Amino acid sequence: PVDKDERGLWMDTEEGERQLKASQQVIRDPALNAYVRKVLCNLVGPGKCASIRLYIVRTPDFNASMAVNGAMVVYSGLLLRTQNEAQLAAVLGHEYTHFAGHHGLRMFRQVKEKSAAAAWLAFTGIGLIASFSMAASLFSYSRDMEREADSGGLALMAAAGYDTREASKVWEQLRAEMDATAAVRNTKSRKDKNGGIFATHPPTAERVANLAQMATANPGIAGATGLDSYSAAMGHWWPVFFDDQLKRNDLGASDYLLAALAQQGWSPWLLYARGELYRRRALGNDIADAEKFYSQGIEAGGELPELWRGRGLARLKLERPEDGKTDLNEYLRRSPDAVDKAMIAMMAGETR
Repeated sequence: PVDKDERGLWMDTEEGERQLKASQQVIRDPALNAYVRKVLCNLVGPGKCASIRLYIVRTPDFNASMAVNGAMVVYSGLLLRTQNEAQLAAVLGHEYTHFAGHHGLRMFRQVKEKSAAAAWLAFTGIGLIASFSMAASLFSYSRDMEREADSGGLALMAAAGYDTREASKVWEQLRAEMDATAAVRNTKSRKDKNGGIFATHPPTAERVANLAQMATANPGIAGATGLDSYSAAMGHWWPVFFDDQLKRNDLGASDYLLAALAQQGWSPWLLYARGELYRRRALGNDIADAEKFYSQGIEAGGELPELWRGRGLARLKLERPEDGKTDLNEYLRRSPDAVDKAMIAMMAGETR
């Protein structure tokens, strides 16, 4: 910090970071943290990377942010939506460029000039996790700063050897997801509006076009997406993140994300997720279809205990109590310490 304004922002964010460190929403899995940090360090170099504190937060929204004191927050909803390492690098590079360009401090000074510094400080602290999204929706970066961050992030991608065309695909996917949400809800898509869970990074057509044009001028290495390493790192977490997404009750977006993840084929866990989506939606033949998807996951060699739980619950709905009981007991055998053990045991007993 070099002046009073910056010292004030640092004090606020450091207090918030202390709260964040203790939050149960922070994912502390060493392997996942090491992987995301590796991508970040690929972009900015080991020297700059060493001082960045990374926090992966379990929340289904799409977001990442970096505070003025060097703390970076990555939402699990972002990790669910980026489809390869290059796309994750595009977002991390974008956020780092905001940090390196002192955009947060510049915005604070602009807001302060409008006599709203107190409101800014109340919302931009790292403390309460929801404040990140709230702050960005109230005081989003200017268009010039966003373009600067897009350009800087893309340059970092190219220097690190990623295919820069993947940057625009992130926003194309978000636009398609918003269309899917609107279609199911029979409303107009908000893809060109600055609002909703993408308020911090509105995926406008202008942004997509600008990034595509930048990629043409600075292509990086064609085809270098890091898909295999990304899939290996996220494999254990994708079912968890998708289950969080289902709880948002946005069936259009969930169906779109599931189809996007299945482009490389329907793995057992993706079949489980598909079964969960259909079982929770429960329209028409959804329950019967869900039972089929769970069975396909099991037949494909899936070891996820929840496959048997889902199929058991579906079979109960289909009035096949004995089959349902068998599956629920198999789930309990495979997951003896399940958090829903008492409820599932009761349901299994009720099928006798």
